[in-house]
Amino acid sequence: MVRYGELFLKSEPVKRHFIGLLMRNIKKALDSEGLLHRFELFRGRMLIEGDEPGRIAEVVSRVFGVVDVSVCTRTSSAMDDLCFAAVQTAKGNLKPGMRFAIRAKRQGVERYTSQQMGEVIGQAVADQMPDVTVDLDHPDYEIFVEAREFGGFVYDHRIDAPGGLPLGTQGRVCVLLSSGIDSPVASWLMMKRGCEVTHLHMDGGRFAGPDVKDAAIENHRRLSLWCRGFVLPMLVIDSEPLYNAMEEHRIPPRNRCVICKRFMMRAGSALVPRQHALALVTGDSLGQVASQTLSNVAVIAQVADVPVLRPLITNDKRETVDIARAIGTFEAHPKDLACRAVPRVPTTAAKLEQIRECEEQLDIRSIVSTAIEEPVIILAKDGCIVSREKRP
Repeated sequence: MVRYGELFLKSEPVKRHFIGLLMRNIKKALDSEGLLHRFELFRGRMLIEGDEPGRIAEVVSRVFGVVDVSVCTRTSSAMDDLCFAAVQTAKGNLKPGMRFAIRAKRQGVERYTSQQMGEVIGQAVADQMPDVTVDLDHPDYEIFVEAREFGGFVYDHRIDAPGGLPLGTQGRVCVLLSSGIDSPVASWLMMKRGCEVTHLHMDGGRFAGPDVKDAAIENHRRLSLWCRGFVLPMLVIDSEPLYNAMEEHRIPPRNRCVICKRFMMRAGSALVPRQHALALVTGDSLGQVASQTLSNVAVIAQVADVPVLRPLITNDKRETVDIARAIGTFEAHPKDLACRAVPRVPTTAAKLEQIRECEEQLDIRSIVSTAIEEPVIILAKDGCIVSREKRP
């Protein structure tokens, strides 16, 4: 049994469209795992039948738009059948001395009330298992029973899913993906809000730690597990010429981080329309590092000519780390991910005119134009890197 929540807030035509995309996404995910299945769709519930319900539930619980999933016993809505299924379910997990509760609800069934369902089914369980007690407030174990016009359902476990909106309902975005913690979380949050994603990684070459590029690709691979059945693209852009030029022209070190971020914004803005995307996404969190002070964010954003979305802008680091752990992108013991170009004292309040003068010395537009012409394309699918190629 699959539950979807926010979709109910939409108008009927939009809701039908979103549910259709949700079913498409679930089918892609299950097909990618080779799981045979059959859908039944009812108001507020999606039922999936298959020979491996546990595996089906596990896969579906990672599909955006799904609130939670349960492996159910399906019966008729007759009280005797519901009681029998509840007793059989309880015998598998309810142990002597435990406290239990029946959580009953009905829809479209008029023969009894939800309260009567709970009382009768609870009594049936207690009669068969006399060493347990009913406790509706603080139970050790819960059995959920639903009686609906299309049948009865009994289950004792709900697997949390990410919720949000089905992937593909909001168009495509380009996400600046790094080797760190923040940007993978930003990418995941945009997927959760229904966006298809193209990752952009700026490869610093000799100015980046030896493990930076591989760590970014690993983030890319892990995120592909959240869009099973879809190919997740990443464009790797060579940014080493920028750092070479800043050294050659002796750009003041304190300004280099802001210039680097403006380079990323320029490159990303140029690639967004080429990727048929609608916005650029960053992992910025206000005040987290020098380049993310409000003053510097304003100077950096000035060069963007597409919408820039910052889903982590108000997050504390702890909040972002918690999400990264939950979605599987957190690396507890990262290798050498340092940036060799970071100055000892970067500016926290860059002057726009000074930055522009530095960029004129560099001929920044030419550097950007060259960098985006030949990206390396890395495709991930279902947790695997499936191809790497250089686009001419």
